Amino acid sequence: MAERLMVVVGYEAAELLDIACVTTSLAMANEIGDPSLPYRVCVAGPGGGPIVCGSGLVLQSQQPLERLVGPLDTLVVSGGLGFERAAADPRIVGHVRRLAKESRRIASVCTGAGVLAATGLLDGRRATTHWRFAPQFAARHPEVSVDPAPIYIRDGNVYTAAGITSAMDLTLAFIEEDHGPELARKVARALVVYLQRPGNQAQMSLFTAAPPPRNELVRELVEHITAHPDHDLGTAALAAHAGVTPRHLTRLFTEHLGQAPGRFVRLARTEAAAHLLTSTTLPMASVAARSGFGSAESLRQAFTSRYGISPSRYRAAQLRQLPR
Repeated sequence: MAERLMVVVGYEAAELLDIACVTTSLAMANEIGDPSLPYRVCVAGPGGGPIVCGSGLVLQSQQPLERLVGPLDTLVVSGGLGFERAAADPRIVGHVRRLAKESRRIASVCTGAGVLAATGLLDGRRATTHWRFAPQFAARHPEVSVDPAPIYIRDGNVYTAAGITSAMDLTLAFIEEDHGPELARKVARALVVYLQRPGNQAQMSLFTAAPPPRNELVRELVEHITAHPDHDLGTAALAAHAGVTPRHLTRLFTEHLGQAPGRFVRLARTEAAAHLLTSTTLPMASVAARSGFGSAESLRQAFTSRYGISPSRYRAAQLRQLPR
């Protein structure tokens, strides 16, 4: 029977979850589905020896990276604490570059994007990585258009996924591409994944992405904004609420949050709308009003800009993932 050969590349101090999220999801697709082209999963490492993962657990390679030959269906490079050494290893980089030429799809998970970047495969492409490493990644690879927000990004036949468990989201997307949405949903339910997240969904909630600002005034305003998205949250109104000038407020937000008050408010309202879309059956006009948008159209524009999907499609996609 014809198969889809899916190769996951590991190396010293790779992240075990980066690897397991891919391999387990694909194995589950074979188990509960009836794919016309089943997946054959192979974990490859330098020399074909044991892979000592970043957690200290040891994973045995199934194939030496050096002896692998194409054609491959998909080549996935894992991330992990050892990604910098892997990206600096000409042996690993050379064989990833070689195998990529013989692969239908190429992907990285988390900091594995650093290895792909070292091969030149990400030059001129849009890519993502774990949000914590994104600034470092962008500084080291100015030839790559780094977007730290999405769960995963597809640019042509090259895919990059964000941190760790986003590997599962990416693999579910592969399964859906290969075999349709129904099998992808079955696999998601079997893995007890509550939601199969769209690639453009932000990696982290606005409310948990960073610790509260150290500045007491900014911290109080953030709490006010997130608790009352439907209030007047214009810069002048927020400045009056805090007892400072609009200019001083803008300086404080830029210094402590890295963005102007208006942008932070827009993001907070969009997050509030996303929560209402998945936790209530309110009509779109009511969602817009409660989250502080003047109209359903204003909500649609902000939501599409943030998530790459309309509010109605986002709600429908999330509802399809609920257990039946």
